[in-house]
Amino acid sequence: MDHALIAYLVLGFSVAMYVVLDGFDLGIGILLPFARDSHERELMIASVAPVWDGNETWLVLGGVVLFAAFPVAYGILLAAWYVPLSLMLVALVLRGVAFEYRPEARWKGLWTASLCAGSLLAALCQGAMVGSFVHGLQVSGQRHAGGPWEWLTPFSVMTGSAVVAGYALLGAAWLILKTEGALQARCYRLARPLTVVLLLFFAVVSVWTPLGQPAIAERWFSFPALAWLAPLPLASVVAGVALWRSLGRRRRELVPFLLCVALFLFALAGLAYSMWPYIVPRAFTLWDAASPPATLGFILAGVLILMPFVLAYTLHTYRLFRGKAAPAAYG
Repeated sequence: MDHALIAYLVLGFSVAMYVVLDGFDLGIGILLPFARDSHERELMIASVAPVWDGNETWLVLGGVVLFAAFPVAYGILLAAWYVPLSLMLVALVLRGVAFEYRPEARWKGLWTASLCAGSLLAALCQGAMVGSFVHGLQVSGQRHAGGPWEWLTPFSVMTGSAVVAGYALLGAAWLILKTEGALQARCYRLARPLTVVLLLFFAVVSVWTPLGQPAIAERWFSFPALAWLAPLPLASVVAGVALWRSLGRRRRELVPFLLCVALFLFALAGLAYSMWPYIVPRAFTLWDAASPPATLGFILAGVLILMPFVLAYTLHTYRLFRGKAAPAAYG
């Protein structure tokens, strides 16, 4: 058994679960300024209040797997992303405190602003780290050789903005599913321009990445890879068009959310293929950076026992709190 590959797949699954699940509640925080009044803000927050903290379980799991299974990559990436990771963690803590304090606060405006700012900053930092990962890092031996602001480039600013738009779209799609009336209608209207913005970001990334990274361009545009990879960008276009049409028809409330999830999964699949098999861009493959086989076996045994319980808990929580949100369910 290739323990390093299994650990890599577990890491990828954790990242995908976090992006999808925490993405929509970060998106709702980003969308709070678009609420018409306090009643709509209460509905928006109530739609994620029962599940938001469980969503972040996947971020913790991904961090633990990276630390234990790929310590070389963990050390390099942590050093390279010290600033954005610190900002992201501060933002997530600020957001969590706002969730807990807001129901009991006399002046809720401060905590609402904190919730929005924390969500926006966390999304920006996550997107910037993805951009710097694609752009590449300076590595010397097994250490990061770049400066503390190496991650901040025009490309990473663009990818950070793309993640903000994508999370906002996910949040709007979630609110379509969980609310009704005027708020739901506003989310339908808001989701359409967000869809266009996200697809434009997809197009920019698709052009900018191969132009700036010849190795990625060769991987995508050489034969026969071009032939069997073509369905991935085509599927993204089809999903985007289908999302646009479903938002216009307003018939099946679940469809926009599922199509948003599909767009994110297609983007993550494209990213994984572009960087394969590196876990530190163009420096260390996943096998180079992996822990010894005995350590990997021990880690995977624990993770594969624990993960079914996390999945079961997640499914049970979403099943238990299915249906439309109500302000009384929060605070």
